[in-house]
Amino acid sequence: MANQPTRDPQSIYDFTVKDAKGNDVDLSTYRGKVLLIVNVASKCGMTNSNYVELNQLYEKYKEQGLEILAFPCNQFGEEEPGTNDQITEFVCTRFKSEFPIFDKIEVNGHNASPVYKFLKAGKWGIFGDDIQWNFSKFLVNKDGQVVDRYYPTTSPLSLEHDIKRLLGIS
Repeated sequence: MANQPTRDPQSIYDFTVKDAKGNDVDLSTYRGKVLLIVNVASKCGMTNSNYVELNQLYEKYKEQGLEILAFPCNQFGEEEPGTNDQITEFVCTRFKSEFPIFDKIEVNGHNASPVYKFLKAGKWGIFGDDIQWNFSKFLVNKDGQVVDRYYPTTSPLSLEHDIKRLLGIS
């Protein structure tokens, strides 16, 4: 579970989260990068298309400053039932993903990760601040501020224009 900052968070960089191995990761290590933050699931009908396209985006833009942060979540249809090790094995073996996979979290409700509480406060969804399903996406600028929120059905490749704009690529 992500740690709550000691003060009101001003940016995504004010958070420390656990990676899939249980290590603390200070999100300030991503300062100056454009972040695409996604709640992922291994057994969702959108798993294949999302992971394939997330990998394509990551491969194309990681050298220019894009980082994709994947947070497994089992709150929607119990479509992420595995352990962190099982999830990482699945993602890295089946999809050859190289972007970071973090600790399984909750994104809605009382036990929602503080990172997701911050993300949801930045951009409202159609149903208020709740995440609707697996593969909801948040785009965070180089200053650690949420600039856009995309629905689960939004294709990652359709975000390319917005990512390029934030990276300063014409």
